Amino acid sequence: MKIRPHKFGSVTHRLKLGPELEISRIIDARAGQVLVVRALEEKRVYDQLELTTGRMAHVGKGDVIIGALGQRDALRGFVGRVPETVKAGDTLALLNLGGLIGEVVSENKDLGHALRVEVLGMALRADGKGMNIADAALGEPPEGAPVPPVILVSGTCMSAGKTLAACEIVAKLTARGYVCGGAKLTGVAAMRDTLNMADHGAVHTLNFVDLGLPSTAGMNDVAPHARRLLRWLETEAGTELDVVVAEAGDGIIGAYGVESILTDAEFMAHVQAHVLCANDLVAAWGGVNWLRERGIEVDGIAGPATDNDVGLRYVRETLGLPAANARTDPEALADIVERAAFENVLT
Repeated sequence: MKIRPHKFGSVTHRLKLGPELEISRIIDARAGQVLVVRALEEKRVYDQLELTTGRMAHVGKGDVIIGALGQRDALRGFVGRVPETVKAGDTLALLNLGGLIGEVVSENKDLGHALRVEVLGMALRADGKGMNIADAALGEPPEGAPVPPVILVSGTCMSAGKTLAACEIVAKLTARGYVCGGAKLTGVAAMRDTLNMADHGAVHTLNFVDLGLPSTAGMNDVAPHARRLLRWLETEAGTELDVVVAEAGDGIIGAYGVESILTDAEFMAHVQAHVLCANDLVAAWGGVNWLRERGIEVDGIAGPATDNDVGLRYVRETLGLPAANARTDPEALADIVERAAFENVLT
């Protein structure tokens, strides 16, 4: 059976799918498997899908959508799983704007219920087997692929200002003559953060979806994948990178595997500067001390905790750390990371 979908979720962007797909009503229920679904309703909140072009599109009732099975564990969003079995006619849900599809196990009062979809079938490859986003994933990087210095941006929670901080760091370092790459190490499938980095001057960006992962939720050890991303960046960019600004999606405490990266000696050996984005002063204090318990130091604090002088003074005087707000003083934030990452060059 062939079908012509209306919208292709960005989780499938590496597959470069044509306008018409062969589908099967027999479905493999595993992460990354590409599904064709029909929207059963229309919402006013959380009603958009990020397309493979990066554009956002409203999802209307009856729209036929391409997405992929995956897991989500968002503290301020939906929680969903890959069902044990999936068959045509089942009702599942869009778990995120990138086209992640799954069975909802917990919702968010601010977002209402996740947009419900009817499963039409599983997309097939030319050989008749079920299609998975891993089919177009990057494999092992070339032997000896270099890894540029890394500026790591982590956070105490989702919506802590990590992407804003990462983008402003890219923009200001680019203006100072550095060649920057960008990476999203953990999270749930979407292109907007890495596209934002590119818009701010990153010459090349990658995220975990490029490795065939629809999300990093529930993964015990994300560090090997994060290391592979770093090794691919300069190779794919086709030019020597001075630095990679790498954002760890979600919080340092959470279900997306950030802790496994922070405690991985091989990955952290490449980190020359570490910025922690905190939502408030309790988060700043707790985040710094949680990291120090694991032998991890940060070079500066950003995020909403630094929105005015109250937070800036607390971080500087009580925590003894540099602080800068990405919105109001991005140059100061760039100064912090430039000193930490390139002190030898500057002196």
